[in-house]
Amino acid sequence: MKSGTSRSAKRRRAKKPVESAAAVRHYYKGNRLKQLRAFCYAVKFGTVARAAEALFLSASSVSLQLSALEKELGARLLERTRPRLGLTREGQMLYDLARPLIEGMESLDAQFRGQQQGLDAGQVTVAAGSSTIQYLLPKLVREFRERQPEVRLQLANVTGKDGLALLRSDQVDFAFGSMLDVPHDLSYEPVHWFDPMLILPPDHPLATKPDISLSDLSPYGLILPPQRLTTYRMIDLVFQQARVPYRVAIEVGGWEVIKQYVAMGLGISIVTGICIHAEDEVRLAVRNMRRFFPQRSYGVVVRKGKYLSPQARAFVDLIKPGLFTRGDYYASGHSER
Repeated sequence: MKSGTSRSAKRRRAKKPVESAAAVRHYYKGNRLKQLRAFCYAVKFGTVARAAEALFLSASSVSLQLSALEKELGARLLERTRPRLGLTREGQMLYDLARPLIEGMESLDAQFRGQQQGLDAGQVTVAAGSSTIQYLLPKLVREFRERQPEVRLQLANVTGKDGLALLRSDQVDFAFGSMLDVPHDLSYEPVHWFDPMLILPPDHPLATKPDISLSDLSPYGLILPPQRLTTYRMIDLVFQQARVPYRVAIEVGGWEVIKQYVAMGLGISIVTGICIHAEDEVRLAVRNMRRFFPQRSYGVVVRKGKYLSPQARAFVDLIKPGLFTRGDYYASGHSER
C-alpha cells in the first residue's frame, strides 16, 4: 500500500514540469500581439536589452517572446549578431507585415482622439523642397487654411536624405516632392508630371536652331542645381550614357535664381517645366528636351505603414483624393530633388 502510494506521488511530481511547460507555451501563444511587439521593438532598437527598456520588460521576457514567435512560426527571424540584431529574409518579410499593425495599435488612442476632435485642432507637418513649396503648394495651402483654419500647418523645407530622415523618424506626416528612386520602406504616389526644358537667353545661337541635339549643348556652360540634388544627377547620367561631354559653369540652388542667371547671359540650363511660366518666355528662349531627358513627377511620399491623422489625410485629399488607401502602403515607388 505504501509502495503504491509512493509510485502515485512520483507520477504526480513527474507530471508537474510537463504541465508547467504547456502553460508557458499557451501563455506566449495567447499573446501573439506581445510577441510581434517585442519583435518589432528588437528590430527597431537593434538589441534585446534596448527593446526591453522601451517595453518596460526584462531582457529575458523579451527573449522568451522572440523565441516563442520563431518556434510557432517555424522560421528563424533574427540573426543574433553583434553589435545589432539582424533580420533574416523571413524576418524582413514578417517585419514589413507586423510593423503597420503594431504602430497602428500603439497610435490607436491618438487616432481615436483625433477622430473625436475632428479637424478643428491639431497640426500637419509636410516635408517639401523649395520648388514644391514655391510652385505647387501655394494654392493647396490657401485652400487648406480656408477649410481648416484651426489646424497648424508646418512646411519643412528639406530635400534628399534630410527629407527621408524626417519621414522615417515620423517628424513629418508626409513629403510632397519629386522622386526617382524610392527606398523599400517608403511609398510614392506621383500626381504631377513636367517635361525637361532647355532655357537660353533670347539671343543665344541655339535659340532659333530648329533641331537641338545633346552635342549642341557641349560648347556652352550649364547652370545647374547642386550635385546632391536629383536634377544634377539625372542630367549627368543622360550626358554620360550618350557619351556627350558637357561642362558646368555655375552651380546654384533655386529655379528662379537659375532663370535669372540664364537671362543675364551667364550660361544655359535644363530645368523642370514646373518653374516655367508664360512671363518667362519674354526674357528666355524655352525649348522642350523630353526627347533626351525623362519627365519629372511630383507627388506624395509616406513611410510604409504610416497612419495619417485626420488632418494630414484632409491635406493629402486636397492634393489628390484617395491616395494611400490600405493597399498603397506596400507599393514600391521612385530620391527627392
